Amino acid sequence: MRRRTAVVLVVVVAALAAGCQRPAPRPTPSATPTGPRAPADIVDLTTVDAGVRTDIRYAGAHNFVGRPIDGYPEPLCLLTRRAAAALSRVQAAALDRGHSLKVYDCYRPQRAVNEFVAWAKRPQEQQMKAEFYPDVPKERLFADGYLGAPTAHSRGSTLDLTLVPAPTPTQPGYRPGQPLLPCTAPAGRRFADDSVDMGTGFDCFDPRAHTAAPGLTDTARRNRALLKELMTAQGFENYPREWWHYRYVDEPYPDTWFDFPVARSSLR
Repeated sequence: MRRRTAVVLVVVVAALAAGCQRPAPRPTPSATPTGPRAPADIVDLTTVDAGVRTDIRYAGAHNFVGRPIDGYPEPLCLLTRRAAAALSRVQAAALDRGHSLKVYDCYRPQRAVNEFVAWAKRPQEQQMKAEFYPDVPKERLFADGYLGAPTAHSRGSTLDLTLVPAPTPTQPGYRPGQPLLPCTAPAGRRFADDSVDMGTGFDCFDPRAHTAAPGLTDTARRNRALLKELMTAQGFENYPREWWHYRYVDEPYPDTWFDFPVARSSLR
């Protein structure tokens, strides 16, 4: 009897050992070493229209946080194919008017939004205040609608953009640590972006950045109106608190917020 019990125990232990040595399950096809993959209809804008200029601010240090943002390993504009095709039509219309489009941000991963939320809760981190929110307290940025969580950007059909002259002049590069200039200053006294004069810089958290803000120069008002006209004609809708923010109304993922990195490896 004891011998039989011993045999049974050996068998059980052997079975358990074999179970512990099973190979780990293979990663699902929807994942890569850098994070989840994008749906098949998310594309790099340059594959649809290489003429649209890019200045992806969250992939570098020239943004309101002051450092590259989590989820932006590459300075790319990723969009749903539907939104990218519509944007290409806007680009053609802009060229007919002597301008080109330039995008500052397109698809934004949820992890980047999470970083913005965490940053907003650290009042001591205000090294970029003098440029991006010179007259608005940091604790008001979410409450006043300049930042949002979640954001339509994470659905892949929303982007931030401006108009630049065609041909486009060379834009000076941003050097971390250089003196900051308020985004609300007149053109020529704020960061030397190659954008046409829109009345404020990009990501300027201030009432003057509202699309229909009063007190704009005639030039800035005309330029905002032209961008809105071109974008609206191809199915985009402006966010009234930001002259640069447009959402493609017929977006394919109205209820989905993605978190794949802004990288070519995320694309299928």
